[in-house]
Amino acid sequence: MSTSITLLGVLGVVACCGFVGCRGGQQTKDYVVSAGGNAARGKELIQTYGCGSCHTIPGIYTARGVVGPPLMFFSRRTMIAGELPNSPDNLVLWIRNPKTVEPGTAMPDLGLTDYEAHDVAAYLYTLR
Repeated sequence: MSTSITLLGVLGVVACCGFVGCRGGQQTKDYVVSAGGNAARGKELIQTYGCGSCHTIPGIYTARGVVGPPLMFFSRRTMIAGELPNSPDNLVLWIRNPKTVEPGTAMPDLGLTDYEAHDVAAYLYTLR
């Protein structure tokens, strides 16, 4: 009897192990988007340019704005500003010159360089 209980226990563990990491056919590793920038520098730029006065941004204590949308889980979003598919190139375009994407937007043109926009994008893509 103890052998059959032990065997059932082992089979149960093996069966459970087979389900670990299974998510209905979805990959189990996090998808990482590369914006070609420096996320740490992007975080500094977000603080310097005062993005938190309009947005709530995870990881930036002072970023508690409610004018623009909160940016938590940004890397999981499919769209940017409801206008563009979420890709590094589109995000850099939006950060650098939002009014070319959406003329009536409240998002200001901050005058970031291409390198700075890539850094900010790199930080936003860390928000999972």
